[in-house]
Formats: sequence, C-alpha cells, structure tokens
Amino acid sequence: MKLASLKSHRDGTLIVVDSKLQRYVVAEGIAITLQSALDRWDECQPQLLELAEHLEQGSLQGQLFDPSLCASPLPRAYQWADGSAYVNHMELVRKARNAEMPESFWKDPLMYQGGSDSFLSPTEDICLAEESWGIDFEAEVAVITDDVPMGIDPEAAKEHIQLIMLVNDISLRNVIADELKKGFGFFQSKPSSAFSPVAVTPHSLGSAWEDGKLHLPVRATLNGKLVGQPNAGIDMTFDFGQLIAHAAKTRSLCAGTIIGSGTVSNVDKAKGSCCLAEIRMIETIIDGEAKTPFMRHGDRIQIEAYNALGESVFGQIDQYLTK
Repeated sequence: MKLASLKSHRDGTLIVVDSKLQRYVVAEGIAITLQSALDRWDECQPQLLELAEHLEQGSLQGQLFDPSLCASPLPRAYQWADGSAYVNHMELVRKARNAEMPESFWKDPLMYQGGSDSFLSPTEDICLAEESWGIDFEAEVAVITDDVPMGIDPEAAKEHIQLIMLVNDISLRNVIADELKKGFGFFQSKPSSAFSPVAVTPHSLGSAWEDGKLHLPVRATLNGKLVGQPNAGIDMTFDFGQLIAHAAKTRSLCAGTIIGSGTVSNVDKAKGSCCLAEIRMIETIIDGEAKTPFMRHGDRIQIEAYNALGESVFGQIDQYLTK
C-alpha cells in the first residue's frame, strides 16, 4: 500500500496511490489526514488496504496521480529524529579531519531531533538566502512509526514501523561547524526537510524490506548528473529497529514519529555519494583539499529509488535551490 497527502489544509488530505504511482483515490470516510490514520492505525489500516486493493484491481477508477500536487506524506509531524546509521559516513568525516573515530560510534547510534513543524513538499523549492552557508542535500531513508513504548528492544521496535519513505535532509555545512562548537547541537543549520511523494508499507516492498532495512539503491542526481546510488541496505550499521529503540530509550514515541537513517553511504566508493559533504571528504583524503562546491542557486536535486523492475517506488523528490 502506498499513501500520500494532497496539498490542501495544513495537514493535507490523505490519499491511497496505486503501486505504479499512476492513479489515486481519496481516503474518504476512513481518515482525513495521514496523522489521523496513524492515530487509529489498527482501525484504519485494514480499510486503507481494502481501498488500495480495489484501486489496484481496477474496480475503482481513481484520478491521475501528480506528485506536484502532493505535500510530504506528513506535512508536519509530532517528532522528526534523524540518526546516522551509516558509520562509514562518519568515519570519512573523522578521517578527513585527521581525527580518530570514537569506538562508541560503532555501538551507540548518533541522533538529533530536527524541526518537524513544517516540511517542504517533494517538489517545493529550497529557499535559502546565502550560498555561503554551504548548502547541501542529504539523500536518506525514513520510517514512520505507530505508538512505540519506552524501553522497547530493537527487534520488537521493527514491528512498529508502518511506513517507509525517502527524505532530503537539507544541511547548511558552514553553519553546522559554528553550532557544534557551542556543544548544544543543530538548529539553524538544519532547515525544513522534504520527503518523497508517497510513503510505502513494509509489506508492499517485498524482499526490498528485510531486517529493518531498505535494500534498494538510493539515487541522488544533481543538475542531471548522477552523484551516487549507494544501496541503503548495505553498510547500514544500525537498522531501523535499533534506531527506534535508541530514540525510545527514555521516552515513548507517539504515532506519526519519523525516524531517519542519516545519509546513505557505502564503503564501495564506486557507488558514489548521497551528499556533497561526503564527496568533499573523499577529495580531502585523496587530494588534500575539497574541490566540489556546495549547492548554488539554480541547482536542481532529484532523489529517487527504483525496484528491480525499474519502477519508482516512492516517487521522486525534485527540488530547485532558490533565494
């Protein structure tokens, strides 16, 4: 099952989209918004599945699906916590600075709590005034949970994953450095993120979803040039069960919580990178200096994942950077 939110009021209008991302129907009479469906997931999920089956079988005609009419699946969320599950990425950060990586990074996930009051739509411009901020995209995977109890173990936490989507976690690299020096985490350096047009249930992903990981390449294309397509299921040190359990160690998580993977990164450099910072780190390690610039006004970033049949699974994040 694939779900999306049409742009309407602040929290969007919940729709069910077919597997080919061609047609949709409004979830009328089931739930007005995705958040309201998640709040009553045990009740709403079977009804949404039935609607999805009718759409798939053709007994419901539906309307033509247009990603440009969509907000992010959750236009705003009660909680957005982003991890750093690909420790290879963090290892490159340290190596580029000639710094040793703490052993704890391999055992205890890094995670920050991001702003969730307002997400960009998947085709909305990234509006940022200053190129000097070091504007970067980050192609990631994210999951949406139902209610998660405090203290849950990683294996049980996987059962609380109800939807999967892609995310562009925009980062201001030159602002991050000054913020981290204060020892109090990100704020200004993490503007609103954007999510894929549709969110997909684990069951619908088939073998592409296993052991709390998405086993598909995540493609990042900048100005029509492929930057990277690392496989999200490879070199993921912490699966989503572990990330959720980490977030829920000292608090329960409410339905609609979004947990991010951090930048998808493979040890195999031939797969490319899912952010410019990683490319710059590799350049620094090999050549002694970074040569690739961060994003400039007018740049276009596209993020997508395809299945074995070459079909777009989540739809495409397609954004321009503007002033």
